[in-house]
Amino acid sequence: MFERPKSGERAVLLHSNPDGIADQSDQKEFVELAISAGASVVAELNASRKRPNPRYFVGKGKLEELKVLIRKNNAELVISCALLRPSQERNLEAELKCRVLDRAGLILDIFAQRARSFEGKLQVELAQLKHISARLVRGWTHLERQKGGIGLRGPGETQLETDRRLVGARIRQLNDRLETVDTRRSMNRQNRLKADISTVALVGYTNAGKSTLFNALTAADTYVQDQMFATLDSTVRHLDLPGREQVVLADTVGFVRDLPHELIAAFRSTLQETREADLILHIIDVSDPNQWHRARQVDSVLRQLDVDKIPQIRVYNKIDKIDHQPWVTSHSKTEGRSIWLSAVTGEGLSQLKCVIANRLKQKKMERTIYLQPSEGRQRAKLFELGAVVNEELQEDGSWRLMLRMAEKDLRRFLKHENLQM
Repeated sequence: MFERPKSGERAVLLHSNPDGIADQSDQKEFVELAISAGASVVAELNASRKRPNPRYFVGKGKLEELKVLIRKNNAELVISCALLRPSQERNLEAELKCRVLDRAGLILDIFAQRARSFEGKLQVELAQLKHISARLVRGWTHLERQKGGIGLRGPGETQLETDRRLVGARIRQLNDRLETVDTRRSMNRQNRLKADISTVALVGYTNAGKSTLFNALTAADTYVQDQMFATLDSTVRHLDLPGREQVVLADTVGFVRDLPHELIAAFRSTLQETREADLILHIIDVSDPNQWHRARQVDSVLRQLDVDKIPQIRVYNKIDKIDHQPWVTSHSKTEGRSIWLSAVTGEGLSQLKCVIANRLKQKKMERTIYLQPSEGRQRAKLFELGAVVNEELQEDGSWRLMLRMAEKDLRRFLKHENLQM
């Protein structure tokens, strides 16, 4: 029986190429992910297979090659770029006699190392528990069945069942704690809305320079390092714009290709800052040869979060690496659509502030709605949001309200309360 080792960082990377063509950029990113997790990459193996083997994911030939590489390099870990089913991980571990991890597990491990705040640690633990809940059988193969014999017979539960029950209880506990954190964040957002303070969210592919730009704009001290997922915890700071307008700038977790669904679900309160933002700054590493592919990956995640309709400015960062000058592009409405800058040298930061200020000036709109006497709760909610500019009482007892608020907030409110303009 295979006993899983308690440690070991010497890793063999298994790259998967379903179409038979190796993507060098994706393979390089996977190597960087492994190194970010602290692994020592001792060998790599490419596997081209249109249909994964249901038992081992790879075919018998590649399985033998993996065994040879493991013995030759004294490897203690195999990391698969493709996502593996729990049964495939278990079968590979039993056959290779070493730990097996897939891309999702690798990213979760990186997040576990980088989380610093109380909320971030809760989110990572929740994501990990959801991921391993279906994989508990791997580490408890010797306890899958109850023991027999004198004094050991009876209706008791197996160790595996006990672990599943404990994991389920812990997941419920973490969800409750994160609900409390989410409630506090919602209260802060409501206060900003009542004070008519706009929120600008920074999003982008991991290591695109979001935290560096965040620090340059707000003089914050967010952790910065040239590595993937250097910072995970959402940070919010005030930003002064031209015209003495003050907004809130929110730095969020970086995205990556095939981001595990468990992470997106666990980081819902952090990503909620993006969902409630009035403007999104999409940070793109202009020195990255795969910048367009990375940008499409971020756009895909934004669509999953249903925030792709929020106004967006593309910020092409790191122009100092390609010897480019600061530059702002516009369209017919003279709104800044994109800007080229360097967060490290500070070139283009003043232009970025002007572009943000100009875009936010156009976010407010005035509309008139009528509320019936039975809709007093909705009236009170609008006053609570600070959206009512003027109110007139009509002869039939209804209210005529002049509102001033962001178009997206007004649409969301009307839809939620089932009201018409």
